[in-house]
Amino acid sequence: MAREFQRGHKARISDLTAGRDLYVGVQIAGPGLTFDISCFGLDANERLSDDRYFIFFNQPKSPEEAIQQLGPQAGDTDSFRVTLDGIPSAIQKLSFTATIDGAGQMSQVGPGYLRIVAGGEEVARYSFTGSEFSTERAVMLGDFYLKDVWRFAAVGQGFDGGLDALLRNFGGEVAEEEPAPAPAQGATPGFAPPGQAAPAPGFAPPAGAPAPAAPPPAAPPAPEPAPAFGAPQGTPPQQGSPPQGTPPPGTPQGTPPQGGQPPAPGTPQMHGAPTIAAPIAPPGQVPPPPPGQYPGQQPPYGQQPGQGQAPPAPSP
Repeated sequence: MAREFQRGHKARISDLTAGRDLYVGVQIAGPGLTFDISCFGLDANERLSDDRYFIFFNQPKSPEEAIQQLGPQAGDTDSFRVTLDGIPSAIQKLSFTATIDGAGQMSQVGPGYLRIVAGGEEVARYSFTGSEFSTERAVMLGDFYLKDVWRFAAVGQGFDGGLDALLRNFGGEVAEEEPAPAPAQGATPGFAPPGQAAPAPGFAPPAGAPAPAAPPPAAPPAPEPAPAFGAPQGTPPQQGSPPQGTPPPGTPQGTPPQGGQPPAPGTPQMHGAPTIAAPIAPPGQVPPPPPGQYPGQQPPYGQQPGQGQAPPAPSP
């Protein structure tokens, strides 16, 4: 059965339990109130000489883990694990406290307690109510202190001020929140080499869309028709005009084509001498030589020498 403590009562822990690994639970509540439960590890002068032994929500255990904050459980607002044999000799007292976070005062709290559990069995309990306090905003609930042996004391002492004031009361320092540094205005830029220009992005389909099929290869261009002889490349002859290189109608044979263009290969050569057509002789007769033609004269166009022409008559 748990031993009930009143404010100011003290006892050796060994009289309560033979256990050295203890559970300390705190239950405290009030309408609209929020509480911070903490444990201060103090030296022989009851000062917080080592900030690492201020155990609270931002630092839930001591360096060697002899004091650990466990959080709410088993109906307790908050709880701790204390291993007495692991506490360094510099720490002579553990003070368990509760402070109101925000507006409010301790007179508004309902019935609460601090209890000690060893081996799963509650061995001690200190109970309190808000009627024991007035305008205080914090309360020192109970202590473990070393006087030859570890002992427990039910304190129940109110304190004016919140957690920061309680921390200063024990000699601790409250870390001031430093404002975030403002960005430099118009700071001189430091040295930096020029960045390499990013290559032009190539084609890519949108994410999640299938890649489009490659377009079919373009057909080769159709070859242009061969231009007429004498016409400039790419300039078609005008309609109604005779092809270049062919003399217009009425032009005497033998006149070279206009523009100084030579005749096309394979075209019969035109001669400047007038051509005399020979009369057609009846079959079996040799046509007489055309008038005015003499031996050695070039035959008419289209006749080969010695063909279709009788030898000249002998002179009388």
